[in-house]
Amino acid sequence: MGNDLFRKILEKAEIVNEPLNYDVVVIGGGIAGIEAALDLAEMDYKVLLVEKEATIGGKMLLLSKVFPTLDCASCISTPKMAAAAHHPNIELWTYSEVTNIDVKGRGDFEVTVLRKPRFVNETLCTGCGTCEDVCPVVIPKELDYGLRGRKAAYIPFDTAVPKIAVVDVDNCIFCGQCERVCPAGAIDFTQKPKIYRVKTRALIITTGYRLFPAERKESYGYGKVPNVITAMQMERLLSPTRPFNSVLRPSDGKEPSSIGYVLCVGSRDKTVGNPRCSQVCCMYSIKQAQLILGAVPLADVTIYCMDIRASGKGFEEFYQKARAMGIKFVRGRVAKIEGLPNGNVR
Repeated sequence: MGNDLFRKILEKAEIVNEPLNYDVVVIGGGIAGIEAALDLAEMDYKVLLVEKEATIGGKMLLLSKVFPTLDCASCISTPKMAAAAHHPNIELWTYSEVTNIDVKGRGDFEVTVLRKPRFVNETLCTGCGTCEDVCPVVIPKELDYGLRGRKAAYIPFDTAVPKIAVVDVDNCIFCGQCERVCPAGAIDFTQKPKIYRVKTRALIITTGYRLFPAERKESYGYGKVPNVITAMQMERLLSPTRPFNSVLRPSDGKEPSSIGYVLCVGSRDKTVGNPRCSQVCCMYSIKQAQLILGAVPLADVTIYCMDIRASGKGFEEFYQKARAMGIKFVRGRVAKIEGLPNGNVR
């Protein structure tokens, strides 16, 4: 959410003075936050799980598989999402953001939470998706990193928790179609943002990560060369819920015959102010390369790397398996990437 939009929401927000108390507030509803909330709830603590997106699940749900075991990422996270939603000691606040934390003393915190309006009555919505079907507005879908579109009235994905629609009023044209067809009468454009102050004895912050903005490395052509994509976009192309049901080039929808991975983009790089290693790109690129050979068996896959850091349990064997599969490793720093007239990348 942009800063200007966030400020506008805060200006319109209604302050709720209802006293709320929890043993623990977990900020961030990804796999780490869900696991923490479940562990604490099983120990009979009352937990509030706050997530800024419309569903819990976080980045884990966007992945294809996990390394080095190649277990299904959604198979791990989806049961935990359901368990968190149904646990009597956990309350979920999705589409909500923590705006302030006031430390009053040891074991005494007051957390200010902004609950953004979905413009959908959560108690009435059945998650049928009718509003999404009739909505005429299509914009890039954030969860797929722009590879496909979503509607202005939408459910984030089929296994969203909670499975409740959201109306994106910043892109809505207020045609009223969703309101007219909703069988439960759940669309409510009168909703306002609300600010709650929550008292808690402990806080756990599990707010995940943001991708390095690849366009900062101008010589690599991201955002200008259509077939230069980020690793998370490739994750979406490889995942079971992938946008095109196949690995296809964004520029023309063709199946690629060769794919190159450029490692250490945004890490180990003083020119962007980050001399540190990300510690994950070696292994997730090897994981993706192996999955690509399963989806596109004849593809030529090359990984351009400064070196391979395979320091975890089973990582070295995972790397050697990739080499045995025919994945090539070229040691060196890629200087420049450019697009060719036929859509290929050099």
